[in-house]
Amino acid sequence: MSDTLIIIPAFNEEAGIAAVIAAIRAQAPDFDILVVNDGSRDSTAKAAREAGAIVLSHNFNMGYGVTIQTGYKFAYEKGYEYIIQIDGDGQHDPSFMHQLLEPVRNGDVDFTLGSRFLWHDSYRPSFSRRLGILFFRKLVTVIIGRSITDPTSGYQSFNRDVMKFFTTDIFPYDYPDADMLITLNLAGFRVREVPVRMFANPTGKTMHSGVKPLYYMVKMCLSIMVTLLRNRQLYRR
Repeated sequence: MSDTLIIIPAFNEEAGIAAVIAAIRAQAPDFDILVVNDGSRDSTAKAAREAGAIVLSHNFNMGYGVTIQTGYKFAYEKGYEYIIQIDGDGQHDPSFMHQLLEPVRNGDVDFTLGSRFLWHDSYRPSFSRRLGILFFRKLVTVIIGRSITDPTSGYQSFNRDVMKFFTTDIFPYDYPDADMLITLNLAGFRVREVPVRMFANPTGKTMHSGVKPLYYMVKMCLSIMVTLLRNRQLYRR
C-alpha cells in the first residue's frame, strides 16, 4: 500500500472518469486512487473500478462535503499519511499533484491548496464564477488575515493530522471550500497556496449554472457563520 491516497469525488462522471484516472496514474503510478461515487445515476462506479481505482459508493446523492469526508475517513482508517484531492471532471491538471504534495511531505505545511490564479495559463472561469470566487477570496482573506487567491479550488493535499481533524464533526458538510480554510486557520494548521493549472470543464456541466451560484453563496455564507460562532474550544487539537 502506498502512503498517499488520491481521492476523487464523483457524481455522474461515467464519460470521463476513466480518462481522469489514467491521467493520474501516468503522473503517480505508485499512489493509490479512491473514487467516492456520490450516488451517481450512471455507471461512474463501474467505469472507475474498471480503470483500476478503489471505489466507495453512496446509495444516494449526499452532497460534496459528505462525499469528500467519506474519502478522508477511509484514508485515515486505512493508515494513509497523505491525501491528494482532485476533481473527477478533468478540470484539475494531474501533473501538478507532486507540487501540491511536496511541501506537505517535507513537513513545511499541513495543507496545500492549488490556485489557478497563481499559474500563468489556467483557463478563465465564467464571469459569474469569477464574481463568486472574488467574493469568497475577499471574505476568507479578511477572516483569516492573509491572502487566499483561489478559496474554491478543491485541488488540495494534506497530511494525517489534517485528515484526522477532518474526520470529526467539526468538518463542514455542505460546501466546504472556503469554510475548510477558515476551519484550518482556527485550528492552527499551516496552509500554503501552490500554483496549478486548471482546464475548463470538458462537459460544460457545473454546479455554478443557472440559479445555483446564488444557492451556493448563501449556503457557504451560512456555513461560515456557523464556523465562526462555534465554541473555539472545538478547534483545539
